[in-house]
Amino acid sequence: MTTAVRPAPGEYAPYYARYIDLVPDGPVVEALRRQITETQTLLRGLSAEQAAFRDAPGKWSVTEVVGHLADAERIFAYRALRFARGDATPLPGFDESAYGAKAGFGARPLAEVLAELVAVRAATVALYSGFDEAALGRRGIANDVPVSVRAIAWIIAGHEIHHRTILRERYLAAAP
Repeated sequence: MTTAVRPAPGEYAPYYARYIDLVPDGPVVEALRRQITETQTLLRGLSAEQAAFRDAPGKWSVTEVVGHLADAERIFAYRALRFARGDATPLPGFDESAYGAKAGFGARPLAEVLAELVAVRAATVALYSGFDEAALGRRGIANDVPVSVRAIAWIIAGHEIHHRTILRERYLAAAP
């Protein structure tokens, strides 16, 4: 069991295949290290007006999408930690919309929220760098579905790629 091998479909809920499929082959921890730089490069230097852009009424702003990435990664990494340590307690899902509504990311500068995401990513990379083969193979129940510690890393990576693509195609292409 290694993070360089794509997780098998039985290691995660079918829903997450849409994220995992986006991640290039190879060690996912290295992908996590590299991709945060790509996200920083994409977003660094946006004006406050661009950071506040929403691609449709009721949608998140650019800054709120970045905050969502940080929140979701924290939750995924927490699940990985619990399962890697052998905690068999089923963990609940979370409502990303409810989290986003209470987070207040839109009231903060994009640079600050992006720095937070970078810090979260550094913690995720450090966490995964310390997992051995046994830890990566452990599984738990999250949101009523079994998931492996290894698959969670691929989900985190794919989730960022998914949202970065949306930001590039729907937000930044149309932002003022």
